[in-house]
Amino acid sequence: MPYAVQINETGDPDVMHVIDTELREPGAGEVRINQTAVGLNFIDTYHRTGLYQVPTPAILGMEAAGTIDAVGEKVTGFACGDRVAYAGGGLGAYTDSRIINAASIVKIPDTLGDNEAAALMLKGFTATYLLHRTFPVKKGTTVLFHAIAGGVGLIACQILKQMGATVIGTVGDEAKAELAKEHGCDHPIIYTQENFNDHVAEITNGEGVPVVFDSVGASTFEDSLECLSPFGILVSFGNASGPVPPFDPGILSQKGSLYFTRPTLMSHISNPEQIAELAKWLFRHKEKGLKINVNQTFSLKEASKAHEALEGRKTSGSTVLIP
Repeated sequence: MPYAVQINETGDPDVMHVIDTELREPGAGEVRINQTAVGLNFIDTYHRTGLYQVPTPAILGMEAAGTIDAVGEKVTGFACGDRVAYAGGGLGAYTDSRIINAASIVKIPDTLGDNEAAALMLKGFTATYLLHRTFPVKKGTTVLFHAIAGGVGLIACQILKQMGATVIGTVGDEAKAELAKEHGCDHPIIYTQENFNDHVAEITNGEGVPVVFDSVGASTFEDSLECLSPFGILVSFGNASGPVPPFDPGILSQKGSLYFTRPTLMSHISNPEQIAELAKWLFRHKEKGLKINVNQTFSLKEASKAHEALEGRKTSGSTVLIP
C-alpha cells in the first residue's frame, strides 16, 4: 500500500504521522515517480512548525529522486524508466509514489546515484542560484558563508573553490571544522568558541568581506553586518535560529551603504527554463568534482527522528529519507 508522511496541524516533530494513500494515474502534463530517496531540508521544519504557513493537512517535503513508472498525456521528453529528480513542484515529497508536473523534474545523470540526487537538488539549486545569480562570485572574492558544514554549505564551499574564491565559514564544533576543511573551506571559524566577526576582521585585515551568505538568521544577523565591507551585501536565505527581527534600514547606511536581500529558491525555479539553467550549472559543477555527502539516512516512516536530529544540530552534510 502506498503511503505518505502527513501533518494535520503544525508543531513539534511528533505531529507527523504515516497515512495510506491511493495510487492514481497521472493526468495531462504529469508523471508518476516511484520515489527511492527523499531529501530532508530545513524548509521542511519551517513548514512543519508553521514558520512558513501551509494549509493542513499537508504532506511535507520539497525534493526527491526516483524512476518514472507512468506518464500522462502531453508529456514530452520523459518516458517510463527514466531516472529523475526534482526540487520544488509544491509540497508532497514525503511519499513513496508521487504525481508531479513534468515541468518540475530533470533527468539524473548516470553518474549520480538516487540518494545523491535527492540530497543534491534543493540544496544544490540553492547554492547555485546564490553563487551564480544573487551574488555572482568572481575569482579572488572572499566570502563568509554561515553553517558551512551543513547540506547547502558543503556544496557551496566546493562550488566556491571551483570559482576561485576564498571561503570563510562558520561551524559549531571541531569535527565540523575538519569536515569544512576537507571540502575546501580556507578559514573555518568555530562560532561557539570565538566571535566570528572579530576573526573575519583579522583574516581580511579589517577590510571585511563583500558578501555574507546567512541561513542561520536571528542569531547571526547583527554580527554579519559587521563583517561586510562598504557596499557589501548580506544574503539572508534561511532561519535556522529564527527569523531576522525587524530592523531600521538606516543601519545599512550607517555601516557603509550596505545591501540586504532575502531570496528564495522558489523564485529561481518558477519555470522550466530556470530549472534547466540551474541544473546545467549544478551538473557541470558535479562533473568538475563536486561531492555530495549523504551523512545520515532515515526511513521515511521515521521522519520525526530525522527532524529532531536536524533541528538539534546533530547532522552534517545531507540527510536522506528512504521510502
